[in-house]
Amino acid sequence: MTDRPKRPRDANQLAKLIVDLATGDASEAQEPVKAGAQRQGGLKGGKARAESLSPDRRTEISRAAAEARWKKSAPIE
Repeated sequence: MTDRPKRPRDANQLAKLIVDLATGDASEAQEPVKAGAQRQGGLKGGKARAESLSPDRRTEISRAAAEARWKKSAPIE
């Protein structure tokens, strides 16, 4: 990931971004989201969800996922 802000599509917002970058105000206006913090939250979320589900519910979810993966497509005519 880069530390540069995402380029806006709107011409007015782009002009403001260019001025902010030129004057040095852009770093204060837009702080980039840190990907590491998001990853840590995602790793915690999966474990927390698995612990909160009952074994029967986890089995139902996994069966539905397996059926979706192995579902036969309609025959081509």
